[in-house]
Amino acid sequence: MPPVSAFLRTAASYAWRLLVVGAAVYAVFAVLGRFHEIAVAVFLGLVVAALLWWPTRRLARTLPRSVAVAVTLLGSVLLLLGVLTLVGTAVAGESTTLAREFHEGIDSIEEYLERPPFRLNPHALSDLQSRLGDYLSSHRSAVLSQALSGAGRLVHVLTVLALGAFCSFFFLHGGDRQWAWFCAQLPPSMRARVGIAGDAAWRTFTGYTRGIVLVAATNAVLVGVALYLLGVPLAVPLALLEFFAAFIPLIGSPVALAVAAVVALAAKGPLVAGVVVALIVIIGQIEGHLLHPLVMSRAVRLHPLVVAISVVAGAIAAGVVGAVVAVPLVSVTWSVHTALRDARRPLPAQSPDE
Repeated sequence: MPPVSAFLRTAASYAWRLLVVGAAVYAVFAVLGRFHEIAVAVFLGLVVAALLWWPTRRLARTLPRSVAVAVTLLGSVLLLLGVLTLVGTAVAGESTTLAREFHEGIDSIEEYLERPPFRLNPHALSDLQSRLGDYLSSHRSAVLSQALSGAGRLVHVLTVLALGAFCSFFFLHGGDRQWAWFCAQLPPSMRARVGIAGDAAWRTFTGYTRGIVLVAATNAVLVGVALYLLGVPLAVPLALLEFFAAFIPLIGSPVALAVAAVVALAAKGPLVAGVVVALIVIIGQIEGHLLHPLVMSRAVRLHPLVVAISVVAGAIAAGVVGAVVAVPLVSVTWSVHTALRDARRPLPAQSPDE
C-alpha cells in the first residue's frame, strides 16, 4: 500500500476537525431554535443592559442599586410608551387624509400605467381588486385562523418581552457579580482565559449595541425630517419604521425606505416617490461611509462582505431575529478569538538597557 502524502494527512486532519466544529455549531443552533423564546429574551435583556449600564451606574452613586435599576427601566418604558403614543396619534390623525390620498394615488397610478410605454389594460387592476375581494370572501375561515394565530403570536411576543425585562433587571442589578460567580466555578486554569473572553465579548457587544442605536436614531431623524418636508403622510411612523429596520445592517434601511417610497407614490405621485428613492441612496451613503466608520469602527471590525453574508445566513436560519442577531454574534465571536489569540502571544523580549 503506497504511503499517504503529507498534504492528504493534513487535509484529513483539518476536515474532521471542521466536521466536529460544524456539528457543535449545529447542535448549539438546534438547542437555541428549540428554546428560541428564551434565547431572544436573554438577548433583549443583554441589549437593555448594554444601553442602560452607564445611566444606571451614574444613578447608583446617589441611590441604592435596586432603586437606580428600577428608575432607569421605568424611565425607558415610559419613553417607549410615549413614542408609541405619538405614533398612534399621528396615524389616527392622518388616517382619513391618507385613505383619500391613497385612493387618488392608486387612480393616478392606473392612469399612468394605461399610457405608453406600459399600455396596461384599464380593467386589469380593477379585476385584480375584485378577485382579491372574492378570494377573501371565499377564504374567510383561513383568514380568521391566521388572525387567531397572530393573536397567539402576540401572546408569545408579550411573554418574551416580559422575560427580557426580568433578565435586564438582574443583569443591571448584579451582572458583574453573576459573571464573577460563574468564573469562580471554573477550574483555576480556565478562569483567566474565560475572563479575557468575557471582557472582550461584553466590550464588543456594548459598543455594537450603542453604535447601532445611534446609527438607527440618526437615520430615523433624517428620514422623518425629509418626509415631513416633502409632505409625505405618516412621516413619524415611517421614521420609527426606519429606526427599527436599521438594526438589520445593509438591507433594513432600504426596505423601510422602499415602504416610504410606496406611500409617497400613492399619496404624492411619482415625483415625490423618486425623491424618496434618491433619499435611499443618500442615506445609504451616509450610513456606510460616515456613521458606521465613526461610530462602530471600534466595536465591529468586519468586512462588509462578512456582514452581508452574516445577515443573509441569519435570516435564512432564524428569519428577522436571526438577521438582527447575526452581526453582533459574529462580531463578539471574532473579538473573543482576537483577545484569546493576543493573550497567547508571547511578549517581545526586552533589551538589558530597558
